[in-house]
Amino acid sequence: MTDTVWWKRGTVYQVYPRSFQDTNGDGVGDLPGITARLDYLAWLGVDAVWISPVYPSPMADFGYDVADYCGIDPLFGTLADFDALVAEAHRRRLKVILDFVPNHSSIAHPWFSESRSSRASPKRDWYIWRDPAPGGGPPNNWLSNFGGPAWTLDETTGQYYYHAFLAEQPDLNWRNPAVRAAMHDVLRFWLERGVDGFRVDVIWHLMKDAGFRDNPANPDYAPGSPEINRFTQVYSADRPEIFDVIAGMRAVLRQYGERVLIGEIYLPVERLVAYYGPDLTGADLPFNFQLIQTPWRADAVADLVAQYEAALPEGGWPNWVLGNHDQPRIAARVGPAQARIAAMLLLTLRGTPTLYYGDEIGLGHVPISPDRARDPWEHNEPGHGRDPERTPMQWDDTPQAGFSTVEPWLPLAADWAACNVESQRSDPGSMLTLHRRLLALRRDHAALAVGGYREVPLGIAEVFAYERFADGDVLRVLLNFGAASQDLPLPEGAWTVLLSTRPGRAGEPAGLTLALEPAEGVILRRAG
Repeated sequence: MTDTVWWKRGTVYQVYPRSFQDTNGDGVGDLPGITARLDYLAWLGVDAVWISPVYPSPMADFGYDVADYCGIDPLFGTLADFDALVAEAHRRRLKVILDFVPNHSSIAHPWFSESRSSRASPKRDWYIWRDPAPGGGPPNNWLSNFGGPAWTLDETTGQYYYHAFLAEQPDLNWRNPAVRAAMHDVLRFWLERGVDGFRVDVIWHLMKDAGFRDNPANPDYAPGSPEINRFTQVYSADRPEIFDVIAGMRAVLRQYGERVLIGEIYLPVERLVAYYGPDLTGADLPFNFQLIQTPWRADAVADLVAQYEAALPEGGWPNWVLGNHDQPRIAARVGPAQARIAAMLLLTLRGTPTLYYGDEIGLGHVPISPDRARDPWEHNEPGHGRDPERTPMQWDDTPQAGFSTVEPWLPLAADWAACNVESQRSDPGSMLTLHRRLLALRRDHAALAVGGYREVPLGIAEVFAYERFADGDVLRVLLNFGAASQDLPLPEGAWTVLLSTRPGRAGEPAGLTLALEPAEGVILRRAG
C-alpha cells in the first residue's frame, strides 16, 4: 500500500443522515438531502463521506438495529436514491463509506424470526442462545451497553438470547461460518454498487468467549457511571478470535481494489493497535478515539500522541477522531476557543482525520428536554443519552436553519441563526473558514497529508509543538492550550505563518520568537 492511496491522504466526513438535510418535509434527513449537499462537502475540501446506517429498521436504535442489510429504509429514500448519491459523490471525486453493522441485527430481521421459531430452526445457531443458569436466570453476568442485563428470555423456546445493546438488537453468532458467508455477501452487495469502504460498528464485540464465562468486577467502577462499567468486558468483547473475522472482511474488500475497512473500537491504545491485525491483515484504520477520552491539556495530548505513534505496528497508518454520533461535541467539551485549537490539531497530526458534521461550524452542546429525548440509552439511563450530538445541521438563518421546512426530529441549537454555514462561509474569522483553510493546507502540503511527525519539546507546559515534514518541506505546529500568552523560541531560519486560528496572521514573518495568544494555534513554514 502506497502513501498515495486515497484513504491515507484524505479526510473523512461523517454524516448522521437523520440530521443532515431533509428534502421531503418530514423533519428527518434523507439520502437526497445528502446528495443535495455534496457541493458543500466538495467546497469544504473533504475527500470521503461516511454515512451512518440507512438500512430498513424499526429504529429502536435509529438504524443500528438492521432488519435488512441489503436495502434502504423508506425514511431515507430508496436504493435508487443511494445509487444516485454514490454516482454524484464520485462525479465530485468524493468517496462514499457506508456504516456496516455486523455484530447484531434487528429483532425484526427475518433471520432472527426464523432463529427464534424453534430450537430446531436451521438458523438457530445464527444467533447466540443459551439455557438459563442453574436455578434459573440469565446464563451469566454480562450486561447491556445500554443498561440492564444482556440476556432476554424467549418464552417460546425457554432459552435466553444475547444482546450487547438493546433487547431489540440480538447479537449474531460469528462463530457460525454461514453467518460469515452471509455477511460477506452483504459487503459484496454494496461494493458492487460502488461503495468505497465500510466503517464497521462495534467491531471489537463480534466474538465472545466460547465458554461464556462471567466478566470480572471492575475495581475502578464509580457509582453514577454507566452500568456497563460495573464489570470489565474480558469475555464479552475483544477476544483473540476476532482477528480471523476481520481478516475475512478485509479479504472481501481487497477483491475490489482500493477500498477501506475502518473499525469502531473503544479500547486502550495497546489493544486498539492490535486491530491492525497480524501482518496488517486487520482493519486499515482501527478508529482512534483517544482524543475524545484524554484530558484537554497540552501535556496529556502530547503524551497520547507519543504513546500512539510508538504503539503503531510497522506499516500501520494512524488516524484521529475528535467526535462522532456517540460522543459530546468537541466544542461542548472544550469550549469554542479551544475547539479552534482542536481543529488545527485534528487536521495536522499524522494520519487520516475524521471530521464530524457540524463541528466545522462549531456546533456545541444542544440541551434536550426530557420530552424531546429520543435516544433509547437516555430512556434507560438518564444523563447518558446521545441526542445533543445528533441535532440537525444548521445551514442558514431561514426557518429550521435550512435543514427542513417543518420542526426537526431534534431541536436546533439556540444560536442557529448565527451559527450556520451561510453566515460563516464568507467570514474570514469563522470556524468554517478555519476548517476550509486547514483542509486546503492538507491538500497543498505532502508534509501534512502523508509526511513524518516529530514532537518539538519547548519546556512550556501549556504548549504542544510538533513538526510535519516531507521532501524538505518543514511545517511547525504550535498549539497554546493555556489562557495566557506565550512567547515561543524558534530555531534560526526564515519562518512564515501559514495559518493561525486567529485571523489575519497568514503571511506574517516570524523571528527568533513567536508571540502566541491564549488559545491560539499557528502553523509555520520554514523557507528553503
